[in-house]
Amino acid sequence: MNNLDWNQLKAFLETAETGSLSAAARKLGLTQPTLSRQVAAIEQRMGVTLFERVGKSMVLTTTGMDLLEHARAMGAAAEALGLAATGRSQAVGGVVSVTASDAVAAYLLPPLVKQLREQEPGIAIELIPSNALSDLLRREADIAIRHVKPEQPELIARFIREATAHFYASEDWVKTHGHPRSAEDAAHLPFVGSDRQGRYLGYLRMHGLPVNESNFSCYVDHTVAHWALVQKGLGIGAMMEEIARDTPGVVRVLDDVPPIRFPVWLVTHRELRTSRRIRVVFEALAEGLG
Repeated sequence: MNNLDWNQLKAFLETAETGSLSAAARKLGLTQPTLSRQVAAIEQRMGVTLFERVGKSMVLTTTGMDLLEHARAMGAAAEALGLAATGRSQAVGGVVSVTASDAVAAYLLPPLVKQLREQEPGIAIELIPSNALSDLLRREADIAIRHVKPEQPELIARFIREATAHFYASEDWVKTHGHPRSAEDAAHLPFVGSDRQGRYLGYLRMHGLPVNESNFSCYVDHTVAHWALVQKGLGIGAMMEEIARDTPGVVRVLDDVPPIRFPVWLVTHRELRTSRRIRVVFEALAEGLG
């Protein structure tokens, strides 16, 4: 296809990035009807359907998804050309969104964000604490820290390391209940529960702990709040080793129980190859988390 209209390409790219005609129009400083015409024009020029309307959202078709990486590359090249022309080719700026579990976002990422801010003051990090697996393909975030390997071939994933977690209780709790070391010691001790549907209970049993619902002193399906309840002496709870190590007033218990092991994956979309700010943040997180 010859003589591609750059304005139409920008209309496609911004609509894909924002998932909304109105949001893309605001970002480009256009009216929504004008942007809609440009999107329709590039679809007609290419002879394909790039978007499907889902409610008020614009969702990429399979063809649109295939073309998105190429459009991003062209956009990045145009931006780099503009930066080079103004002598700012080494500048890195913009917002990069990072999603992680609430505990990782609250305890592990703040010092890394601070360090990155000192090194790259033009980059602003948007932290999205979430225990759900954010859909990077739908651009809910630029980078995700996950504990399972993503299966989508469109994503770029890097294995960082294997993390470990242990069981902990507060110092005051240990003074009252003693220091349990074996799985059998846990049979009649209070634990901080996670959910009331039995998933966490099943996980503890699978890990060799002979507990039941009567062992739970309270429930909270939120890791940071869970950890706060453990610190207040409500019972035994699990936590990543590096987070617990930096938490005063807690003691590792059930020492003879094998540690919980889980992977740490750093995941992003294909824009890693064309967006310098995402690449800078990705590499900084990989180094810091590793």
